[in-house]
Amino acid sequence: MGIKAALPRYELFLYAAVLGVALIWAGSWISEASSENVNKKTFKESVKPGWHYFGRKMDVADFEWMMWFSTFRNHILFALVGHVIFAKIFTIIAPKHRSLIFAMYGGLAVLVTMGWTFMALVLSHCIILYSVAMVKKKWMCFAAGLSTLASIKLEPYNSWQEALVTGSFDLQDVLFYGGCGFSIMRCMSFALENCEKKDGNYTFCDLLKYNFYLPFFFFGPIMTFDRYHVQANNTQLTRKEREMWNITTKALLHLGVILVVDVFFHYLYILTIPSDMKLVTKLSDWCLAGLAYSNLVYDWVKAAVMFGVINTVATLDHLDPPQPPKCITMLYVFAETHFDRGINDWLCKYVYDYIGCDHDNIFKELLATICTFAVTTLWLGPCELVYIWSFFNCFGLNFELWVAKFFSLPPFSMIEGSMGEAMSRRIRGVFNAANFWAIVLYNVLSLNSLEFAKTVGRRLIFKGTKQSQHCFILSTLQRSHTVPFLLIAILAQHKHLKSRLLC
Repeated sequence: MGIKAALPRYELFLYAAVLGVALIWAGSWISEASSENVNKKTFKESVKPGWHYFGRKMDVADFEWMMWFSTFRNHILFALVGHVIFAKIFTIIAPKHRSLIFAMYGGLAVLVTMGWTFMALVLSHCIILYSVAMVKKKWMCFAAGLSTLASIKLEPYNSWQEALVTGSFDLQDVLFYGGCGFSIMRCMSFALENCEKKDGNYTFCDLLKYNFYLPFFFFGPIMTFDRYHVQANNTQLTRKEREMWNITTKALLHLGVILVVDVFFHYLYILTIPSDMKLVTKLSDWCLAGLAYSNLVYDWVKAAVMFGVINTVATLDHLDPPQPPKCITMLYVFAETHFDRGINDWLCKYVYDYIGCDHDNIFKELLATICTFAVTTLWLGPCELVYIWSFFNCFGLNFELWVAKFFSLPPFSMIEGSMGEAMSRRIRGVFNAANFWAIVLYNVLSLNSLEFAKTVGRRLIFKGTKQSQHCFILSTLQRSHTVPFLLIAILAQHKHLKSRLLC
């Protein structure tokens, strides 16, 4: 109870207003810090001349964003538009063979972009995992798949394979690791689904058609083989009412978001500032809180837009791809936190749900989360920062279950049952504010640096707690910089979604 309860509109409006004012105030501190330090030597590499209309420099620290929407925008747009046109023509001419046409175009694009050696490397991964899939033993599929994935994530094997790819251009590293990594995960999905197939086996051609769908090939998201196979081979290609209108609206929305983000980058150097720890130590608490929060929001926006662009193309191909991640502002539990819903769905289907079953047993849940974050660590690339991130997020996911189990026992369950649902929601919001802080801090690790995360934790939790230790919820609305996260936790509980795994 409590989570689904509706609060009075004036109360929600008050929370939203205070949260909005707090974020604007924090943003003003970030803008001031950006303007005052725009010419610093440490900013030289990541702050470049921006749009002529603004007459200001812009933050270009995120290579991935600049790659997609600036430096290699035309190349990516050309490849995706070519796919849409090619796919549309052959879907009309030969709808029964459209999955084969998708793969032929995708394979040709990969070959032209990366060359024969890369194509041969990807095909070798496919052949190895297809051969193992024919045995129909899940443990062998996992062992072969994870070993293959480790070969492109760990030294010296990854350097050896990368050296096989000839040529040199700015995107080669990104396309190499993205193409190989996603290919291996798709091959593992194919192998595990083949284990579930009772009659016969899927063909090698089925694997190639699944793996070489161009919009998903280099950057994801991942659709599990069972879903893609059914949708790509569906010959009843009809559109729902107003579907094309919705596709067009989403495409225009993505374009609008891209422009808004670029405008913000002219005034808020949220990516460059955290890299200068000398400057960070001089910032106000409000500025630091705003940086931590805005980095997470930006990463969510980036994932939503990048996957949204790819999903728009996939929807035009009559596919139902994984949806963008849930907005970070609407999160208050680890179980719903992820930035890549495709990887999240893959891990839930083959690891987390498979081991954890109904997720009620504490020991099964512990084993499921440990195994899942072990795979996630390998997927992200083992290093100190990833180890720390995985440990804390794994702990957070399990701690939520332990607390939920504890408070479901009498007398806590009886106390909550005796109070109104709205009050239950408020109390949950207060406690989940701390949970939201943990989500922010743990994921700041993966977006910035360990030093920045330590500074955020020290300054905003310990110092902030001392400043507001004599205040409680209402008084902190005016004084404490931790309020935005308290209000987010309360507002976020407007809907109870099925618990999903952090990724």
